[in-house]
Amino acid sequence: MRPEYETLRLDEPIPHVTVVTMDRPRALNAMNTQMMADLRDCFASFYVDQGDTRCLVLTGAGEKGFCAGADLKERNGMSDEAWRRQHAIVEQAIRAIMDCPIPVIAAVNGAAFAGGCELALACDFIYAASHARFAQTEVALGIIPGAMGTQNLPRAVGVRRAKELILTATPFSAQEAFAWGLVNRIAASDKLLAEALATAKRIAANAPVAVRQAKRSMDKSQDLDRGNGYGFEIEAYNRTVGTADREEGIRAFNEKRKPDFKGR
Repeated sequence: MRPEYETLRLDEPIPHVTVVTMDRPRALNAMNTQMMADLRDCFASFYVDQGDTRCLVLTGAGEKGFCAGADLKERNGMSDEAWRRQHAIVEQAIRAIMDCPIPVIAAVNGAAFAGGCELALACDFIYAASHARFAQTEVALGIIPGAMGTQNLPRAVGVRRAKELILTATPFSAQEAFAWGLVNRIAASDKLLAEALATAKRIAANAPVAVRQAKRSMDKSQDLDRGNGYGFEIEAYNRTVGTADREEGIRAFNEKRKPDFKGR
């Protein structure tokens, strides 16, 4: 049984898939201190124990906002020390999302600005509603992206495009995000979650250990040279050889049926 969170809703609309909904729609799901802590604790819990969950979908409540970034009303008048303490929670939350061993799909249902854009970028890939908009607006507020934005955005769209977007603080559309490689798929707003869930269902139908190992290996491809990355891949591959799921997958193929993976 997962704990309940003050600012998040957790649902399992289909087997093995958990939807994490940021639930502050009146504030466009902006992250106050409580939401930062809830996001951190939620994704850290999946690092410790995946349970029956094989794929996660992160989205926002309502149709206007995925996440508008940090709650600037809460930050108004905040001391430097309090700001740093609060931001440390954001840092932990972003790392918890990126370190999550199971795949995380962002279903961006509206504005994903500043820290909200960084939350989406921290996920494994992004589906966006056709009306969604993205931005890294931090330099217009006297700060810079501080939740992996300067690291993940260049990896998604290229460093020259990322410099233009971050240094101008200019919002961009879902269609531009798709053209630049930040977004994998655009959907009508009323179809977004269904499309994300359909993909999550396909991921969840595959062997869980193999999915986790493949995700880890691809993550390392961004940090290692190709030779060392291949060394990591082989280590990850060998972790799957001794699993019951590997035996089940081969047996099901030869018996011409769908495999029944158990995650072990």
